[in-house]
Amino acid sequence: MITRTRPVALAAALAFALSVAPALAHEGHEHDAPPPPATVVSAPRAEAFSDNVELVAVARGQVVEIYLDDFRTNAPIEDATVEVETPDGPVTAIAAPGQPYRIAAPWAATPGIHSLIVTVMAGGVLDVLPVSLKIPAPAQREVARGLIGTAQAALAGPVVPIAMPGGWMVVAGVFLGGMATMWLLLRGRRAGPGVALLLALAAGPALAQTAPPVVRDQAQRLPDGSVFVPKASQRILAIRTEVAATAAHARMAELPGRIVPDPDASGYVQAAVSGRLSAPPGGFPRLGTPVRAGDVLAFVTPPFQAIDTSNIRQQAGEIDQQIAITERRLARLRSLGDVVARSQVEEADIELRGLRVRRGSLDQVRREPEALVAPINGVVAAAAAAAGRIAETNAVVFQVVDPTRLWVEALHFEAAAAAGDATARLPGGRVLRLAYRGSGLAGAGQAVPVHFAVQGDVSGLAIGQLVTVLAQTDGAQEGMALPRAAVLRGPSGVPIVYEHSAAEQFRPHEVRTEPLDGARVLVVAGLRPGQRIVTQGAELLNQIR
Repeated sequence: MITRTRPVALAAALAFALSVAPALAHEGHEHDAPPPPATVVSAPRAEAFSDNVELVAVARGQVVEIYLDDFRTNAPIEDATVEVETPDGPVTAIAAPGQPYRIAAPWAATPGIHSLIVTVMAGGVLDVLPVSLKIPAPAQREVARGLIGTAQAALAGPVVPIAMPGGWMVVAGVFLGGMATMWLLLRGRRAGPGVALLLALAAGPALAQTAPPVVRDQAQRLPDGSVFVPKASQRILAIRTEVAATAAHARMAELPGRIVPDPDASGYVQAAVSGRLSAPPGGFPRLGTPVRAGDVLAFVTPPFQAIDTSNIRQQAGEIDQQIAITERRLARLRSLGDVVARSQVEEADIELRGLRVRRGSLDQVRREPEALVAPINGVVAAAAAAAGRIAETNAVVFQVVDPTRLWVEALHFEAAAAAGDATARLPGGRVLRLAYRGSGLAGAGQAVPVHFAVQGDVSGLAIGQLVTVLAQTDGAQEGMALPRAAVLRGPSGVPIVYEHSAAEQFRPHEVRTEPLDGARVLVVAGLRPGQRIVTQGAELLNQIR
């Protein structure tokens, strides 16, 4: 008897387990347990592509949204003419600015596979894209309907749904499951209809706890490491791609460098003698002040010691004595009239004027300071002036630089290796074009200084600012040139890029790179030609979890 009823007993035990599961899934003895979290699923969608267009169709109720993007760049295609052949006939899709194309689709409410033919005309390009859009059947209570259908078939009659509160349904399921198990073990005959009915009743509480799925397109990282990003999210993140292609490029050297002034457009203001600084009318020029060649920037008054003052006074007394003697001699010669030669009178007059000039120079030494003037037109880049400060001989008081003419000084160990134009990259990502100007002999640490002139816009650059110089060298290398923003640092520290593997899927690839220039890197391993690589928005993709 027990052997014959074992399958039926197992079915009853299954019903008992299904009824007990909701009761054991929560703590305590609450009759109204909180519902489980809803499952998030994506809306029904289909995709197609050609050499020019990438298409994604998304069914939302009785409306179908059509996203059209450029296949190579992933840029949205706007102002296109879109004709759709639907099960109800041809329809023209319309789109508001910044929105996808939409068509009315009452047939989308019917589950099944619906075939569409989308004709796209944009920018002189005509593409015909077939799409198969699968609308799934509503998943809500499908299992319960199957169990109730089994019970109906077994009893050959209708089954009346039983409505109970959630807590009482769990208790009833437990009770019925236990009674079914005991009855089947004792009777073992004619159990088919009863088992079906009890199984349906016992499974009711468990199925009542299942929340309906929520339809929502949500970006997420898949178990294989790839990232699912709906087209709507791609447009918000401004994802752009580029088709990778292999080409030969010159080998580049990465050098440390810094911004320096052009030697023909910069100058120093120094004191020739040691003295005390004083400000000109209007005060000392501040940093960044425009100046012109010859403008007085400061004064230097040499200090006089006691011995210097005594010497000057002694020289002044001697000159004053000579001036007095010469004046009396000149007056006596003039009083003699024609008796004295005219040449003697003139010589005495010249001598007197010379003595007076020497006497005036001594007075100026004690009164007039030295003027420090700007050597070129430019702006004050450095200043070390303060009222009362003692300026030493040859000390730099001001540095004047023409801000429109700047150079970059890089260090290399081979002078001839970097003899060509280059680019420089600032820490913030800005790229400068450089023109080669020359290289010197080995300097500190046996490094060779190499000079480049900055081409183009130099606004925002500062003297001494550090840069990374990418200089062209001899030799060539093959690889795929990509923007620096496309290469990220993966979780393991290895450089990665994201491939646009499907319309709404992005797959990471580990790569090996070499420097190319300030804006691009060269991928030499890890990619194949023809792959679509994300060049804008890759950092945002990498943050999706």
